Amino acid sequence: MNHADKARELFSCGCNCAQAVVGAYAEEIGLTQEQAMRLASSFGGGMGGMRETCGAVTGMFMVLGLARGYDTPGDDAAKKAHYARVRALGEAFREKEGTLICRELLASLPGKLQADPLPRTEEYYRVRPCVRFVEEAARLLERELGDAREGQANETESH
Repeated sequence: MNHADKARELFSCGCNCAQAVVGAYAEEIGLTQEQAMRLASSFGGGMGGMRETCGAVTGMFMVLGLARGYDTPGDDAAKKAHYARVRALGEAFREKEGTLICRELLASLPGKLQADPLPRTEEYYRVRPCVRFVEEAARLLERELGDAREGQANETESH
């Protein structure tokens, strides 16, 4: 099963959008499923239902940080390189979906967006486009992290 399929499965089982993306990558980023669920739990619904940055996007950025982020304060070159990767992934998502903002992504839904999570019913899944967003975030990560692994393999071969 690829990461997009895993993210879709997790979302369809009741995970929020951020949890679905982070959970799909838990093993690769060194987290248990429980740790992944807890780490991403605050970011669903555009950060706790505030409808700001899409949870699939914040989940994508969390995975990127754990997989390829920097950890040395003052390492400006590493920070710059990482922020460039974040921006590139964000722009790729925006190109595909039109925005990174939850309330804008869900603007076509009938009625007023709720801050509190809605029950996961057949109707919820039928009208919500969120599954598409978690799949896209997982696919973008797969390309980014796959490219990174290929680059690391090429570096190892040349030494």
